[in-house]
Amino acid sequence: MATQYWGTGYLGTHQSKAYTGTAGTIDNAISTGVQKVRVVVTSAAYIKIGSSPTATTSDVYMAADAPEYFTIRSGEKVSAIQVSAGGTLHVTEVS
Repeated sequence: MATQYWGTGYLGTHQSKAYTGTAGTIDNAISTGVQKVRVVVTSAAYIKIGSSPTATTSDVYMAADAPEYFTIRSGEKVSAIQVSAGGTLHVTEVS
């Protein structure tokens, strides 16, 4: 069985977007061929990944300043909405 190291890879395009009680969604879709992204939020948030996502409080909870890696499809975007305080969503493509 092959071992996969999720915390490694080449860092690619980085995008950031502010969020508050209104969801913030990155402007550009994930590049062709990219299957993994590193996501960080600067305040606790709910995030959603999809072709045209708008995060809501029913989506996946993510702790502040705790990077996580997610599998993603080319053409998808990431969206975040605050838990109790606004912040910034950071999305970096990893290949």
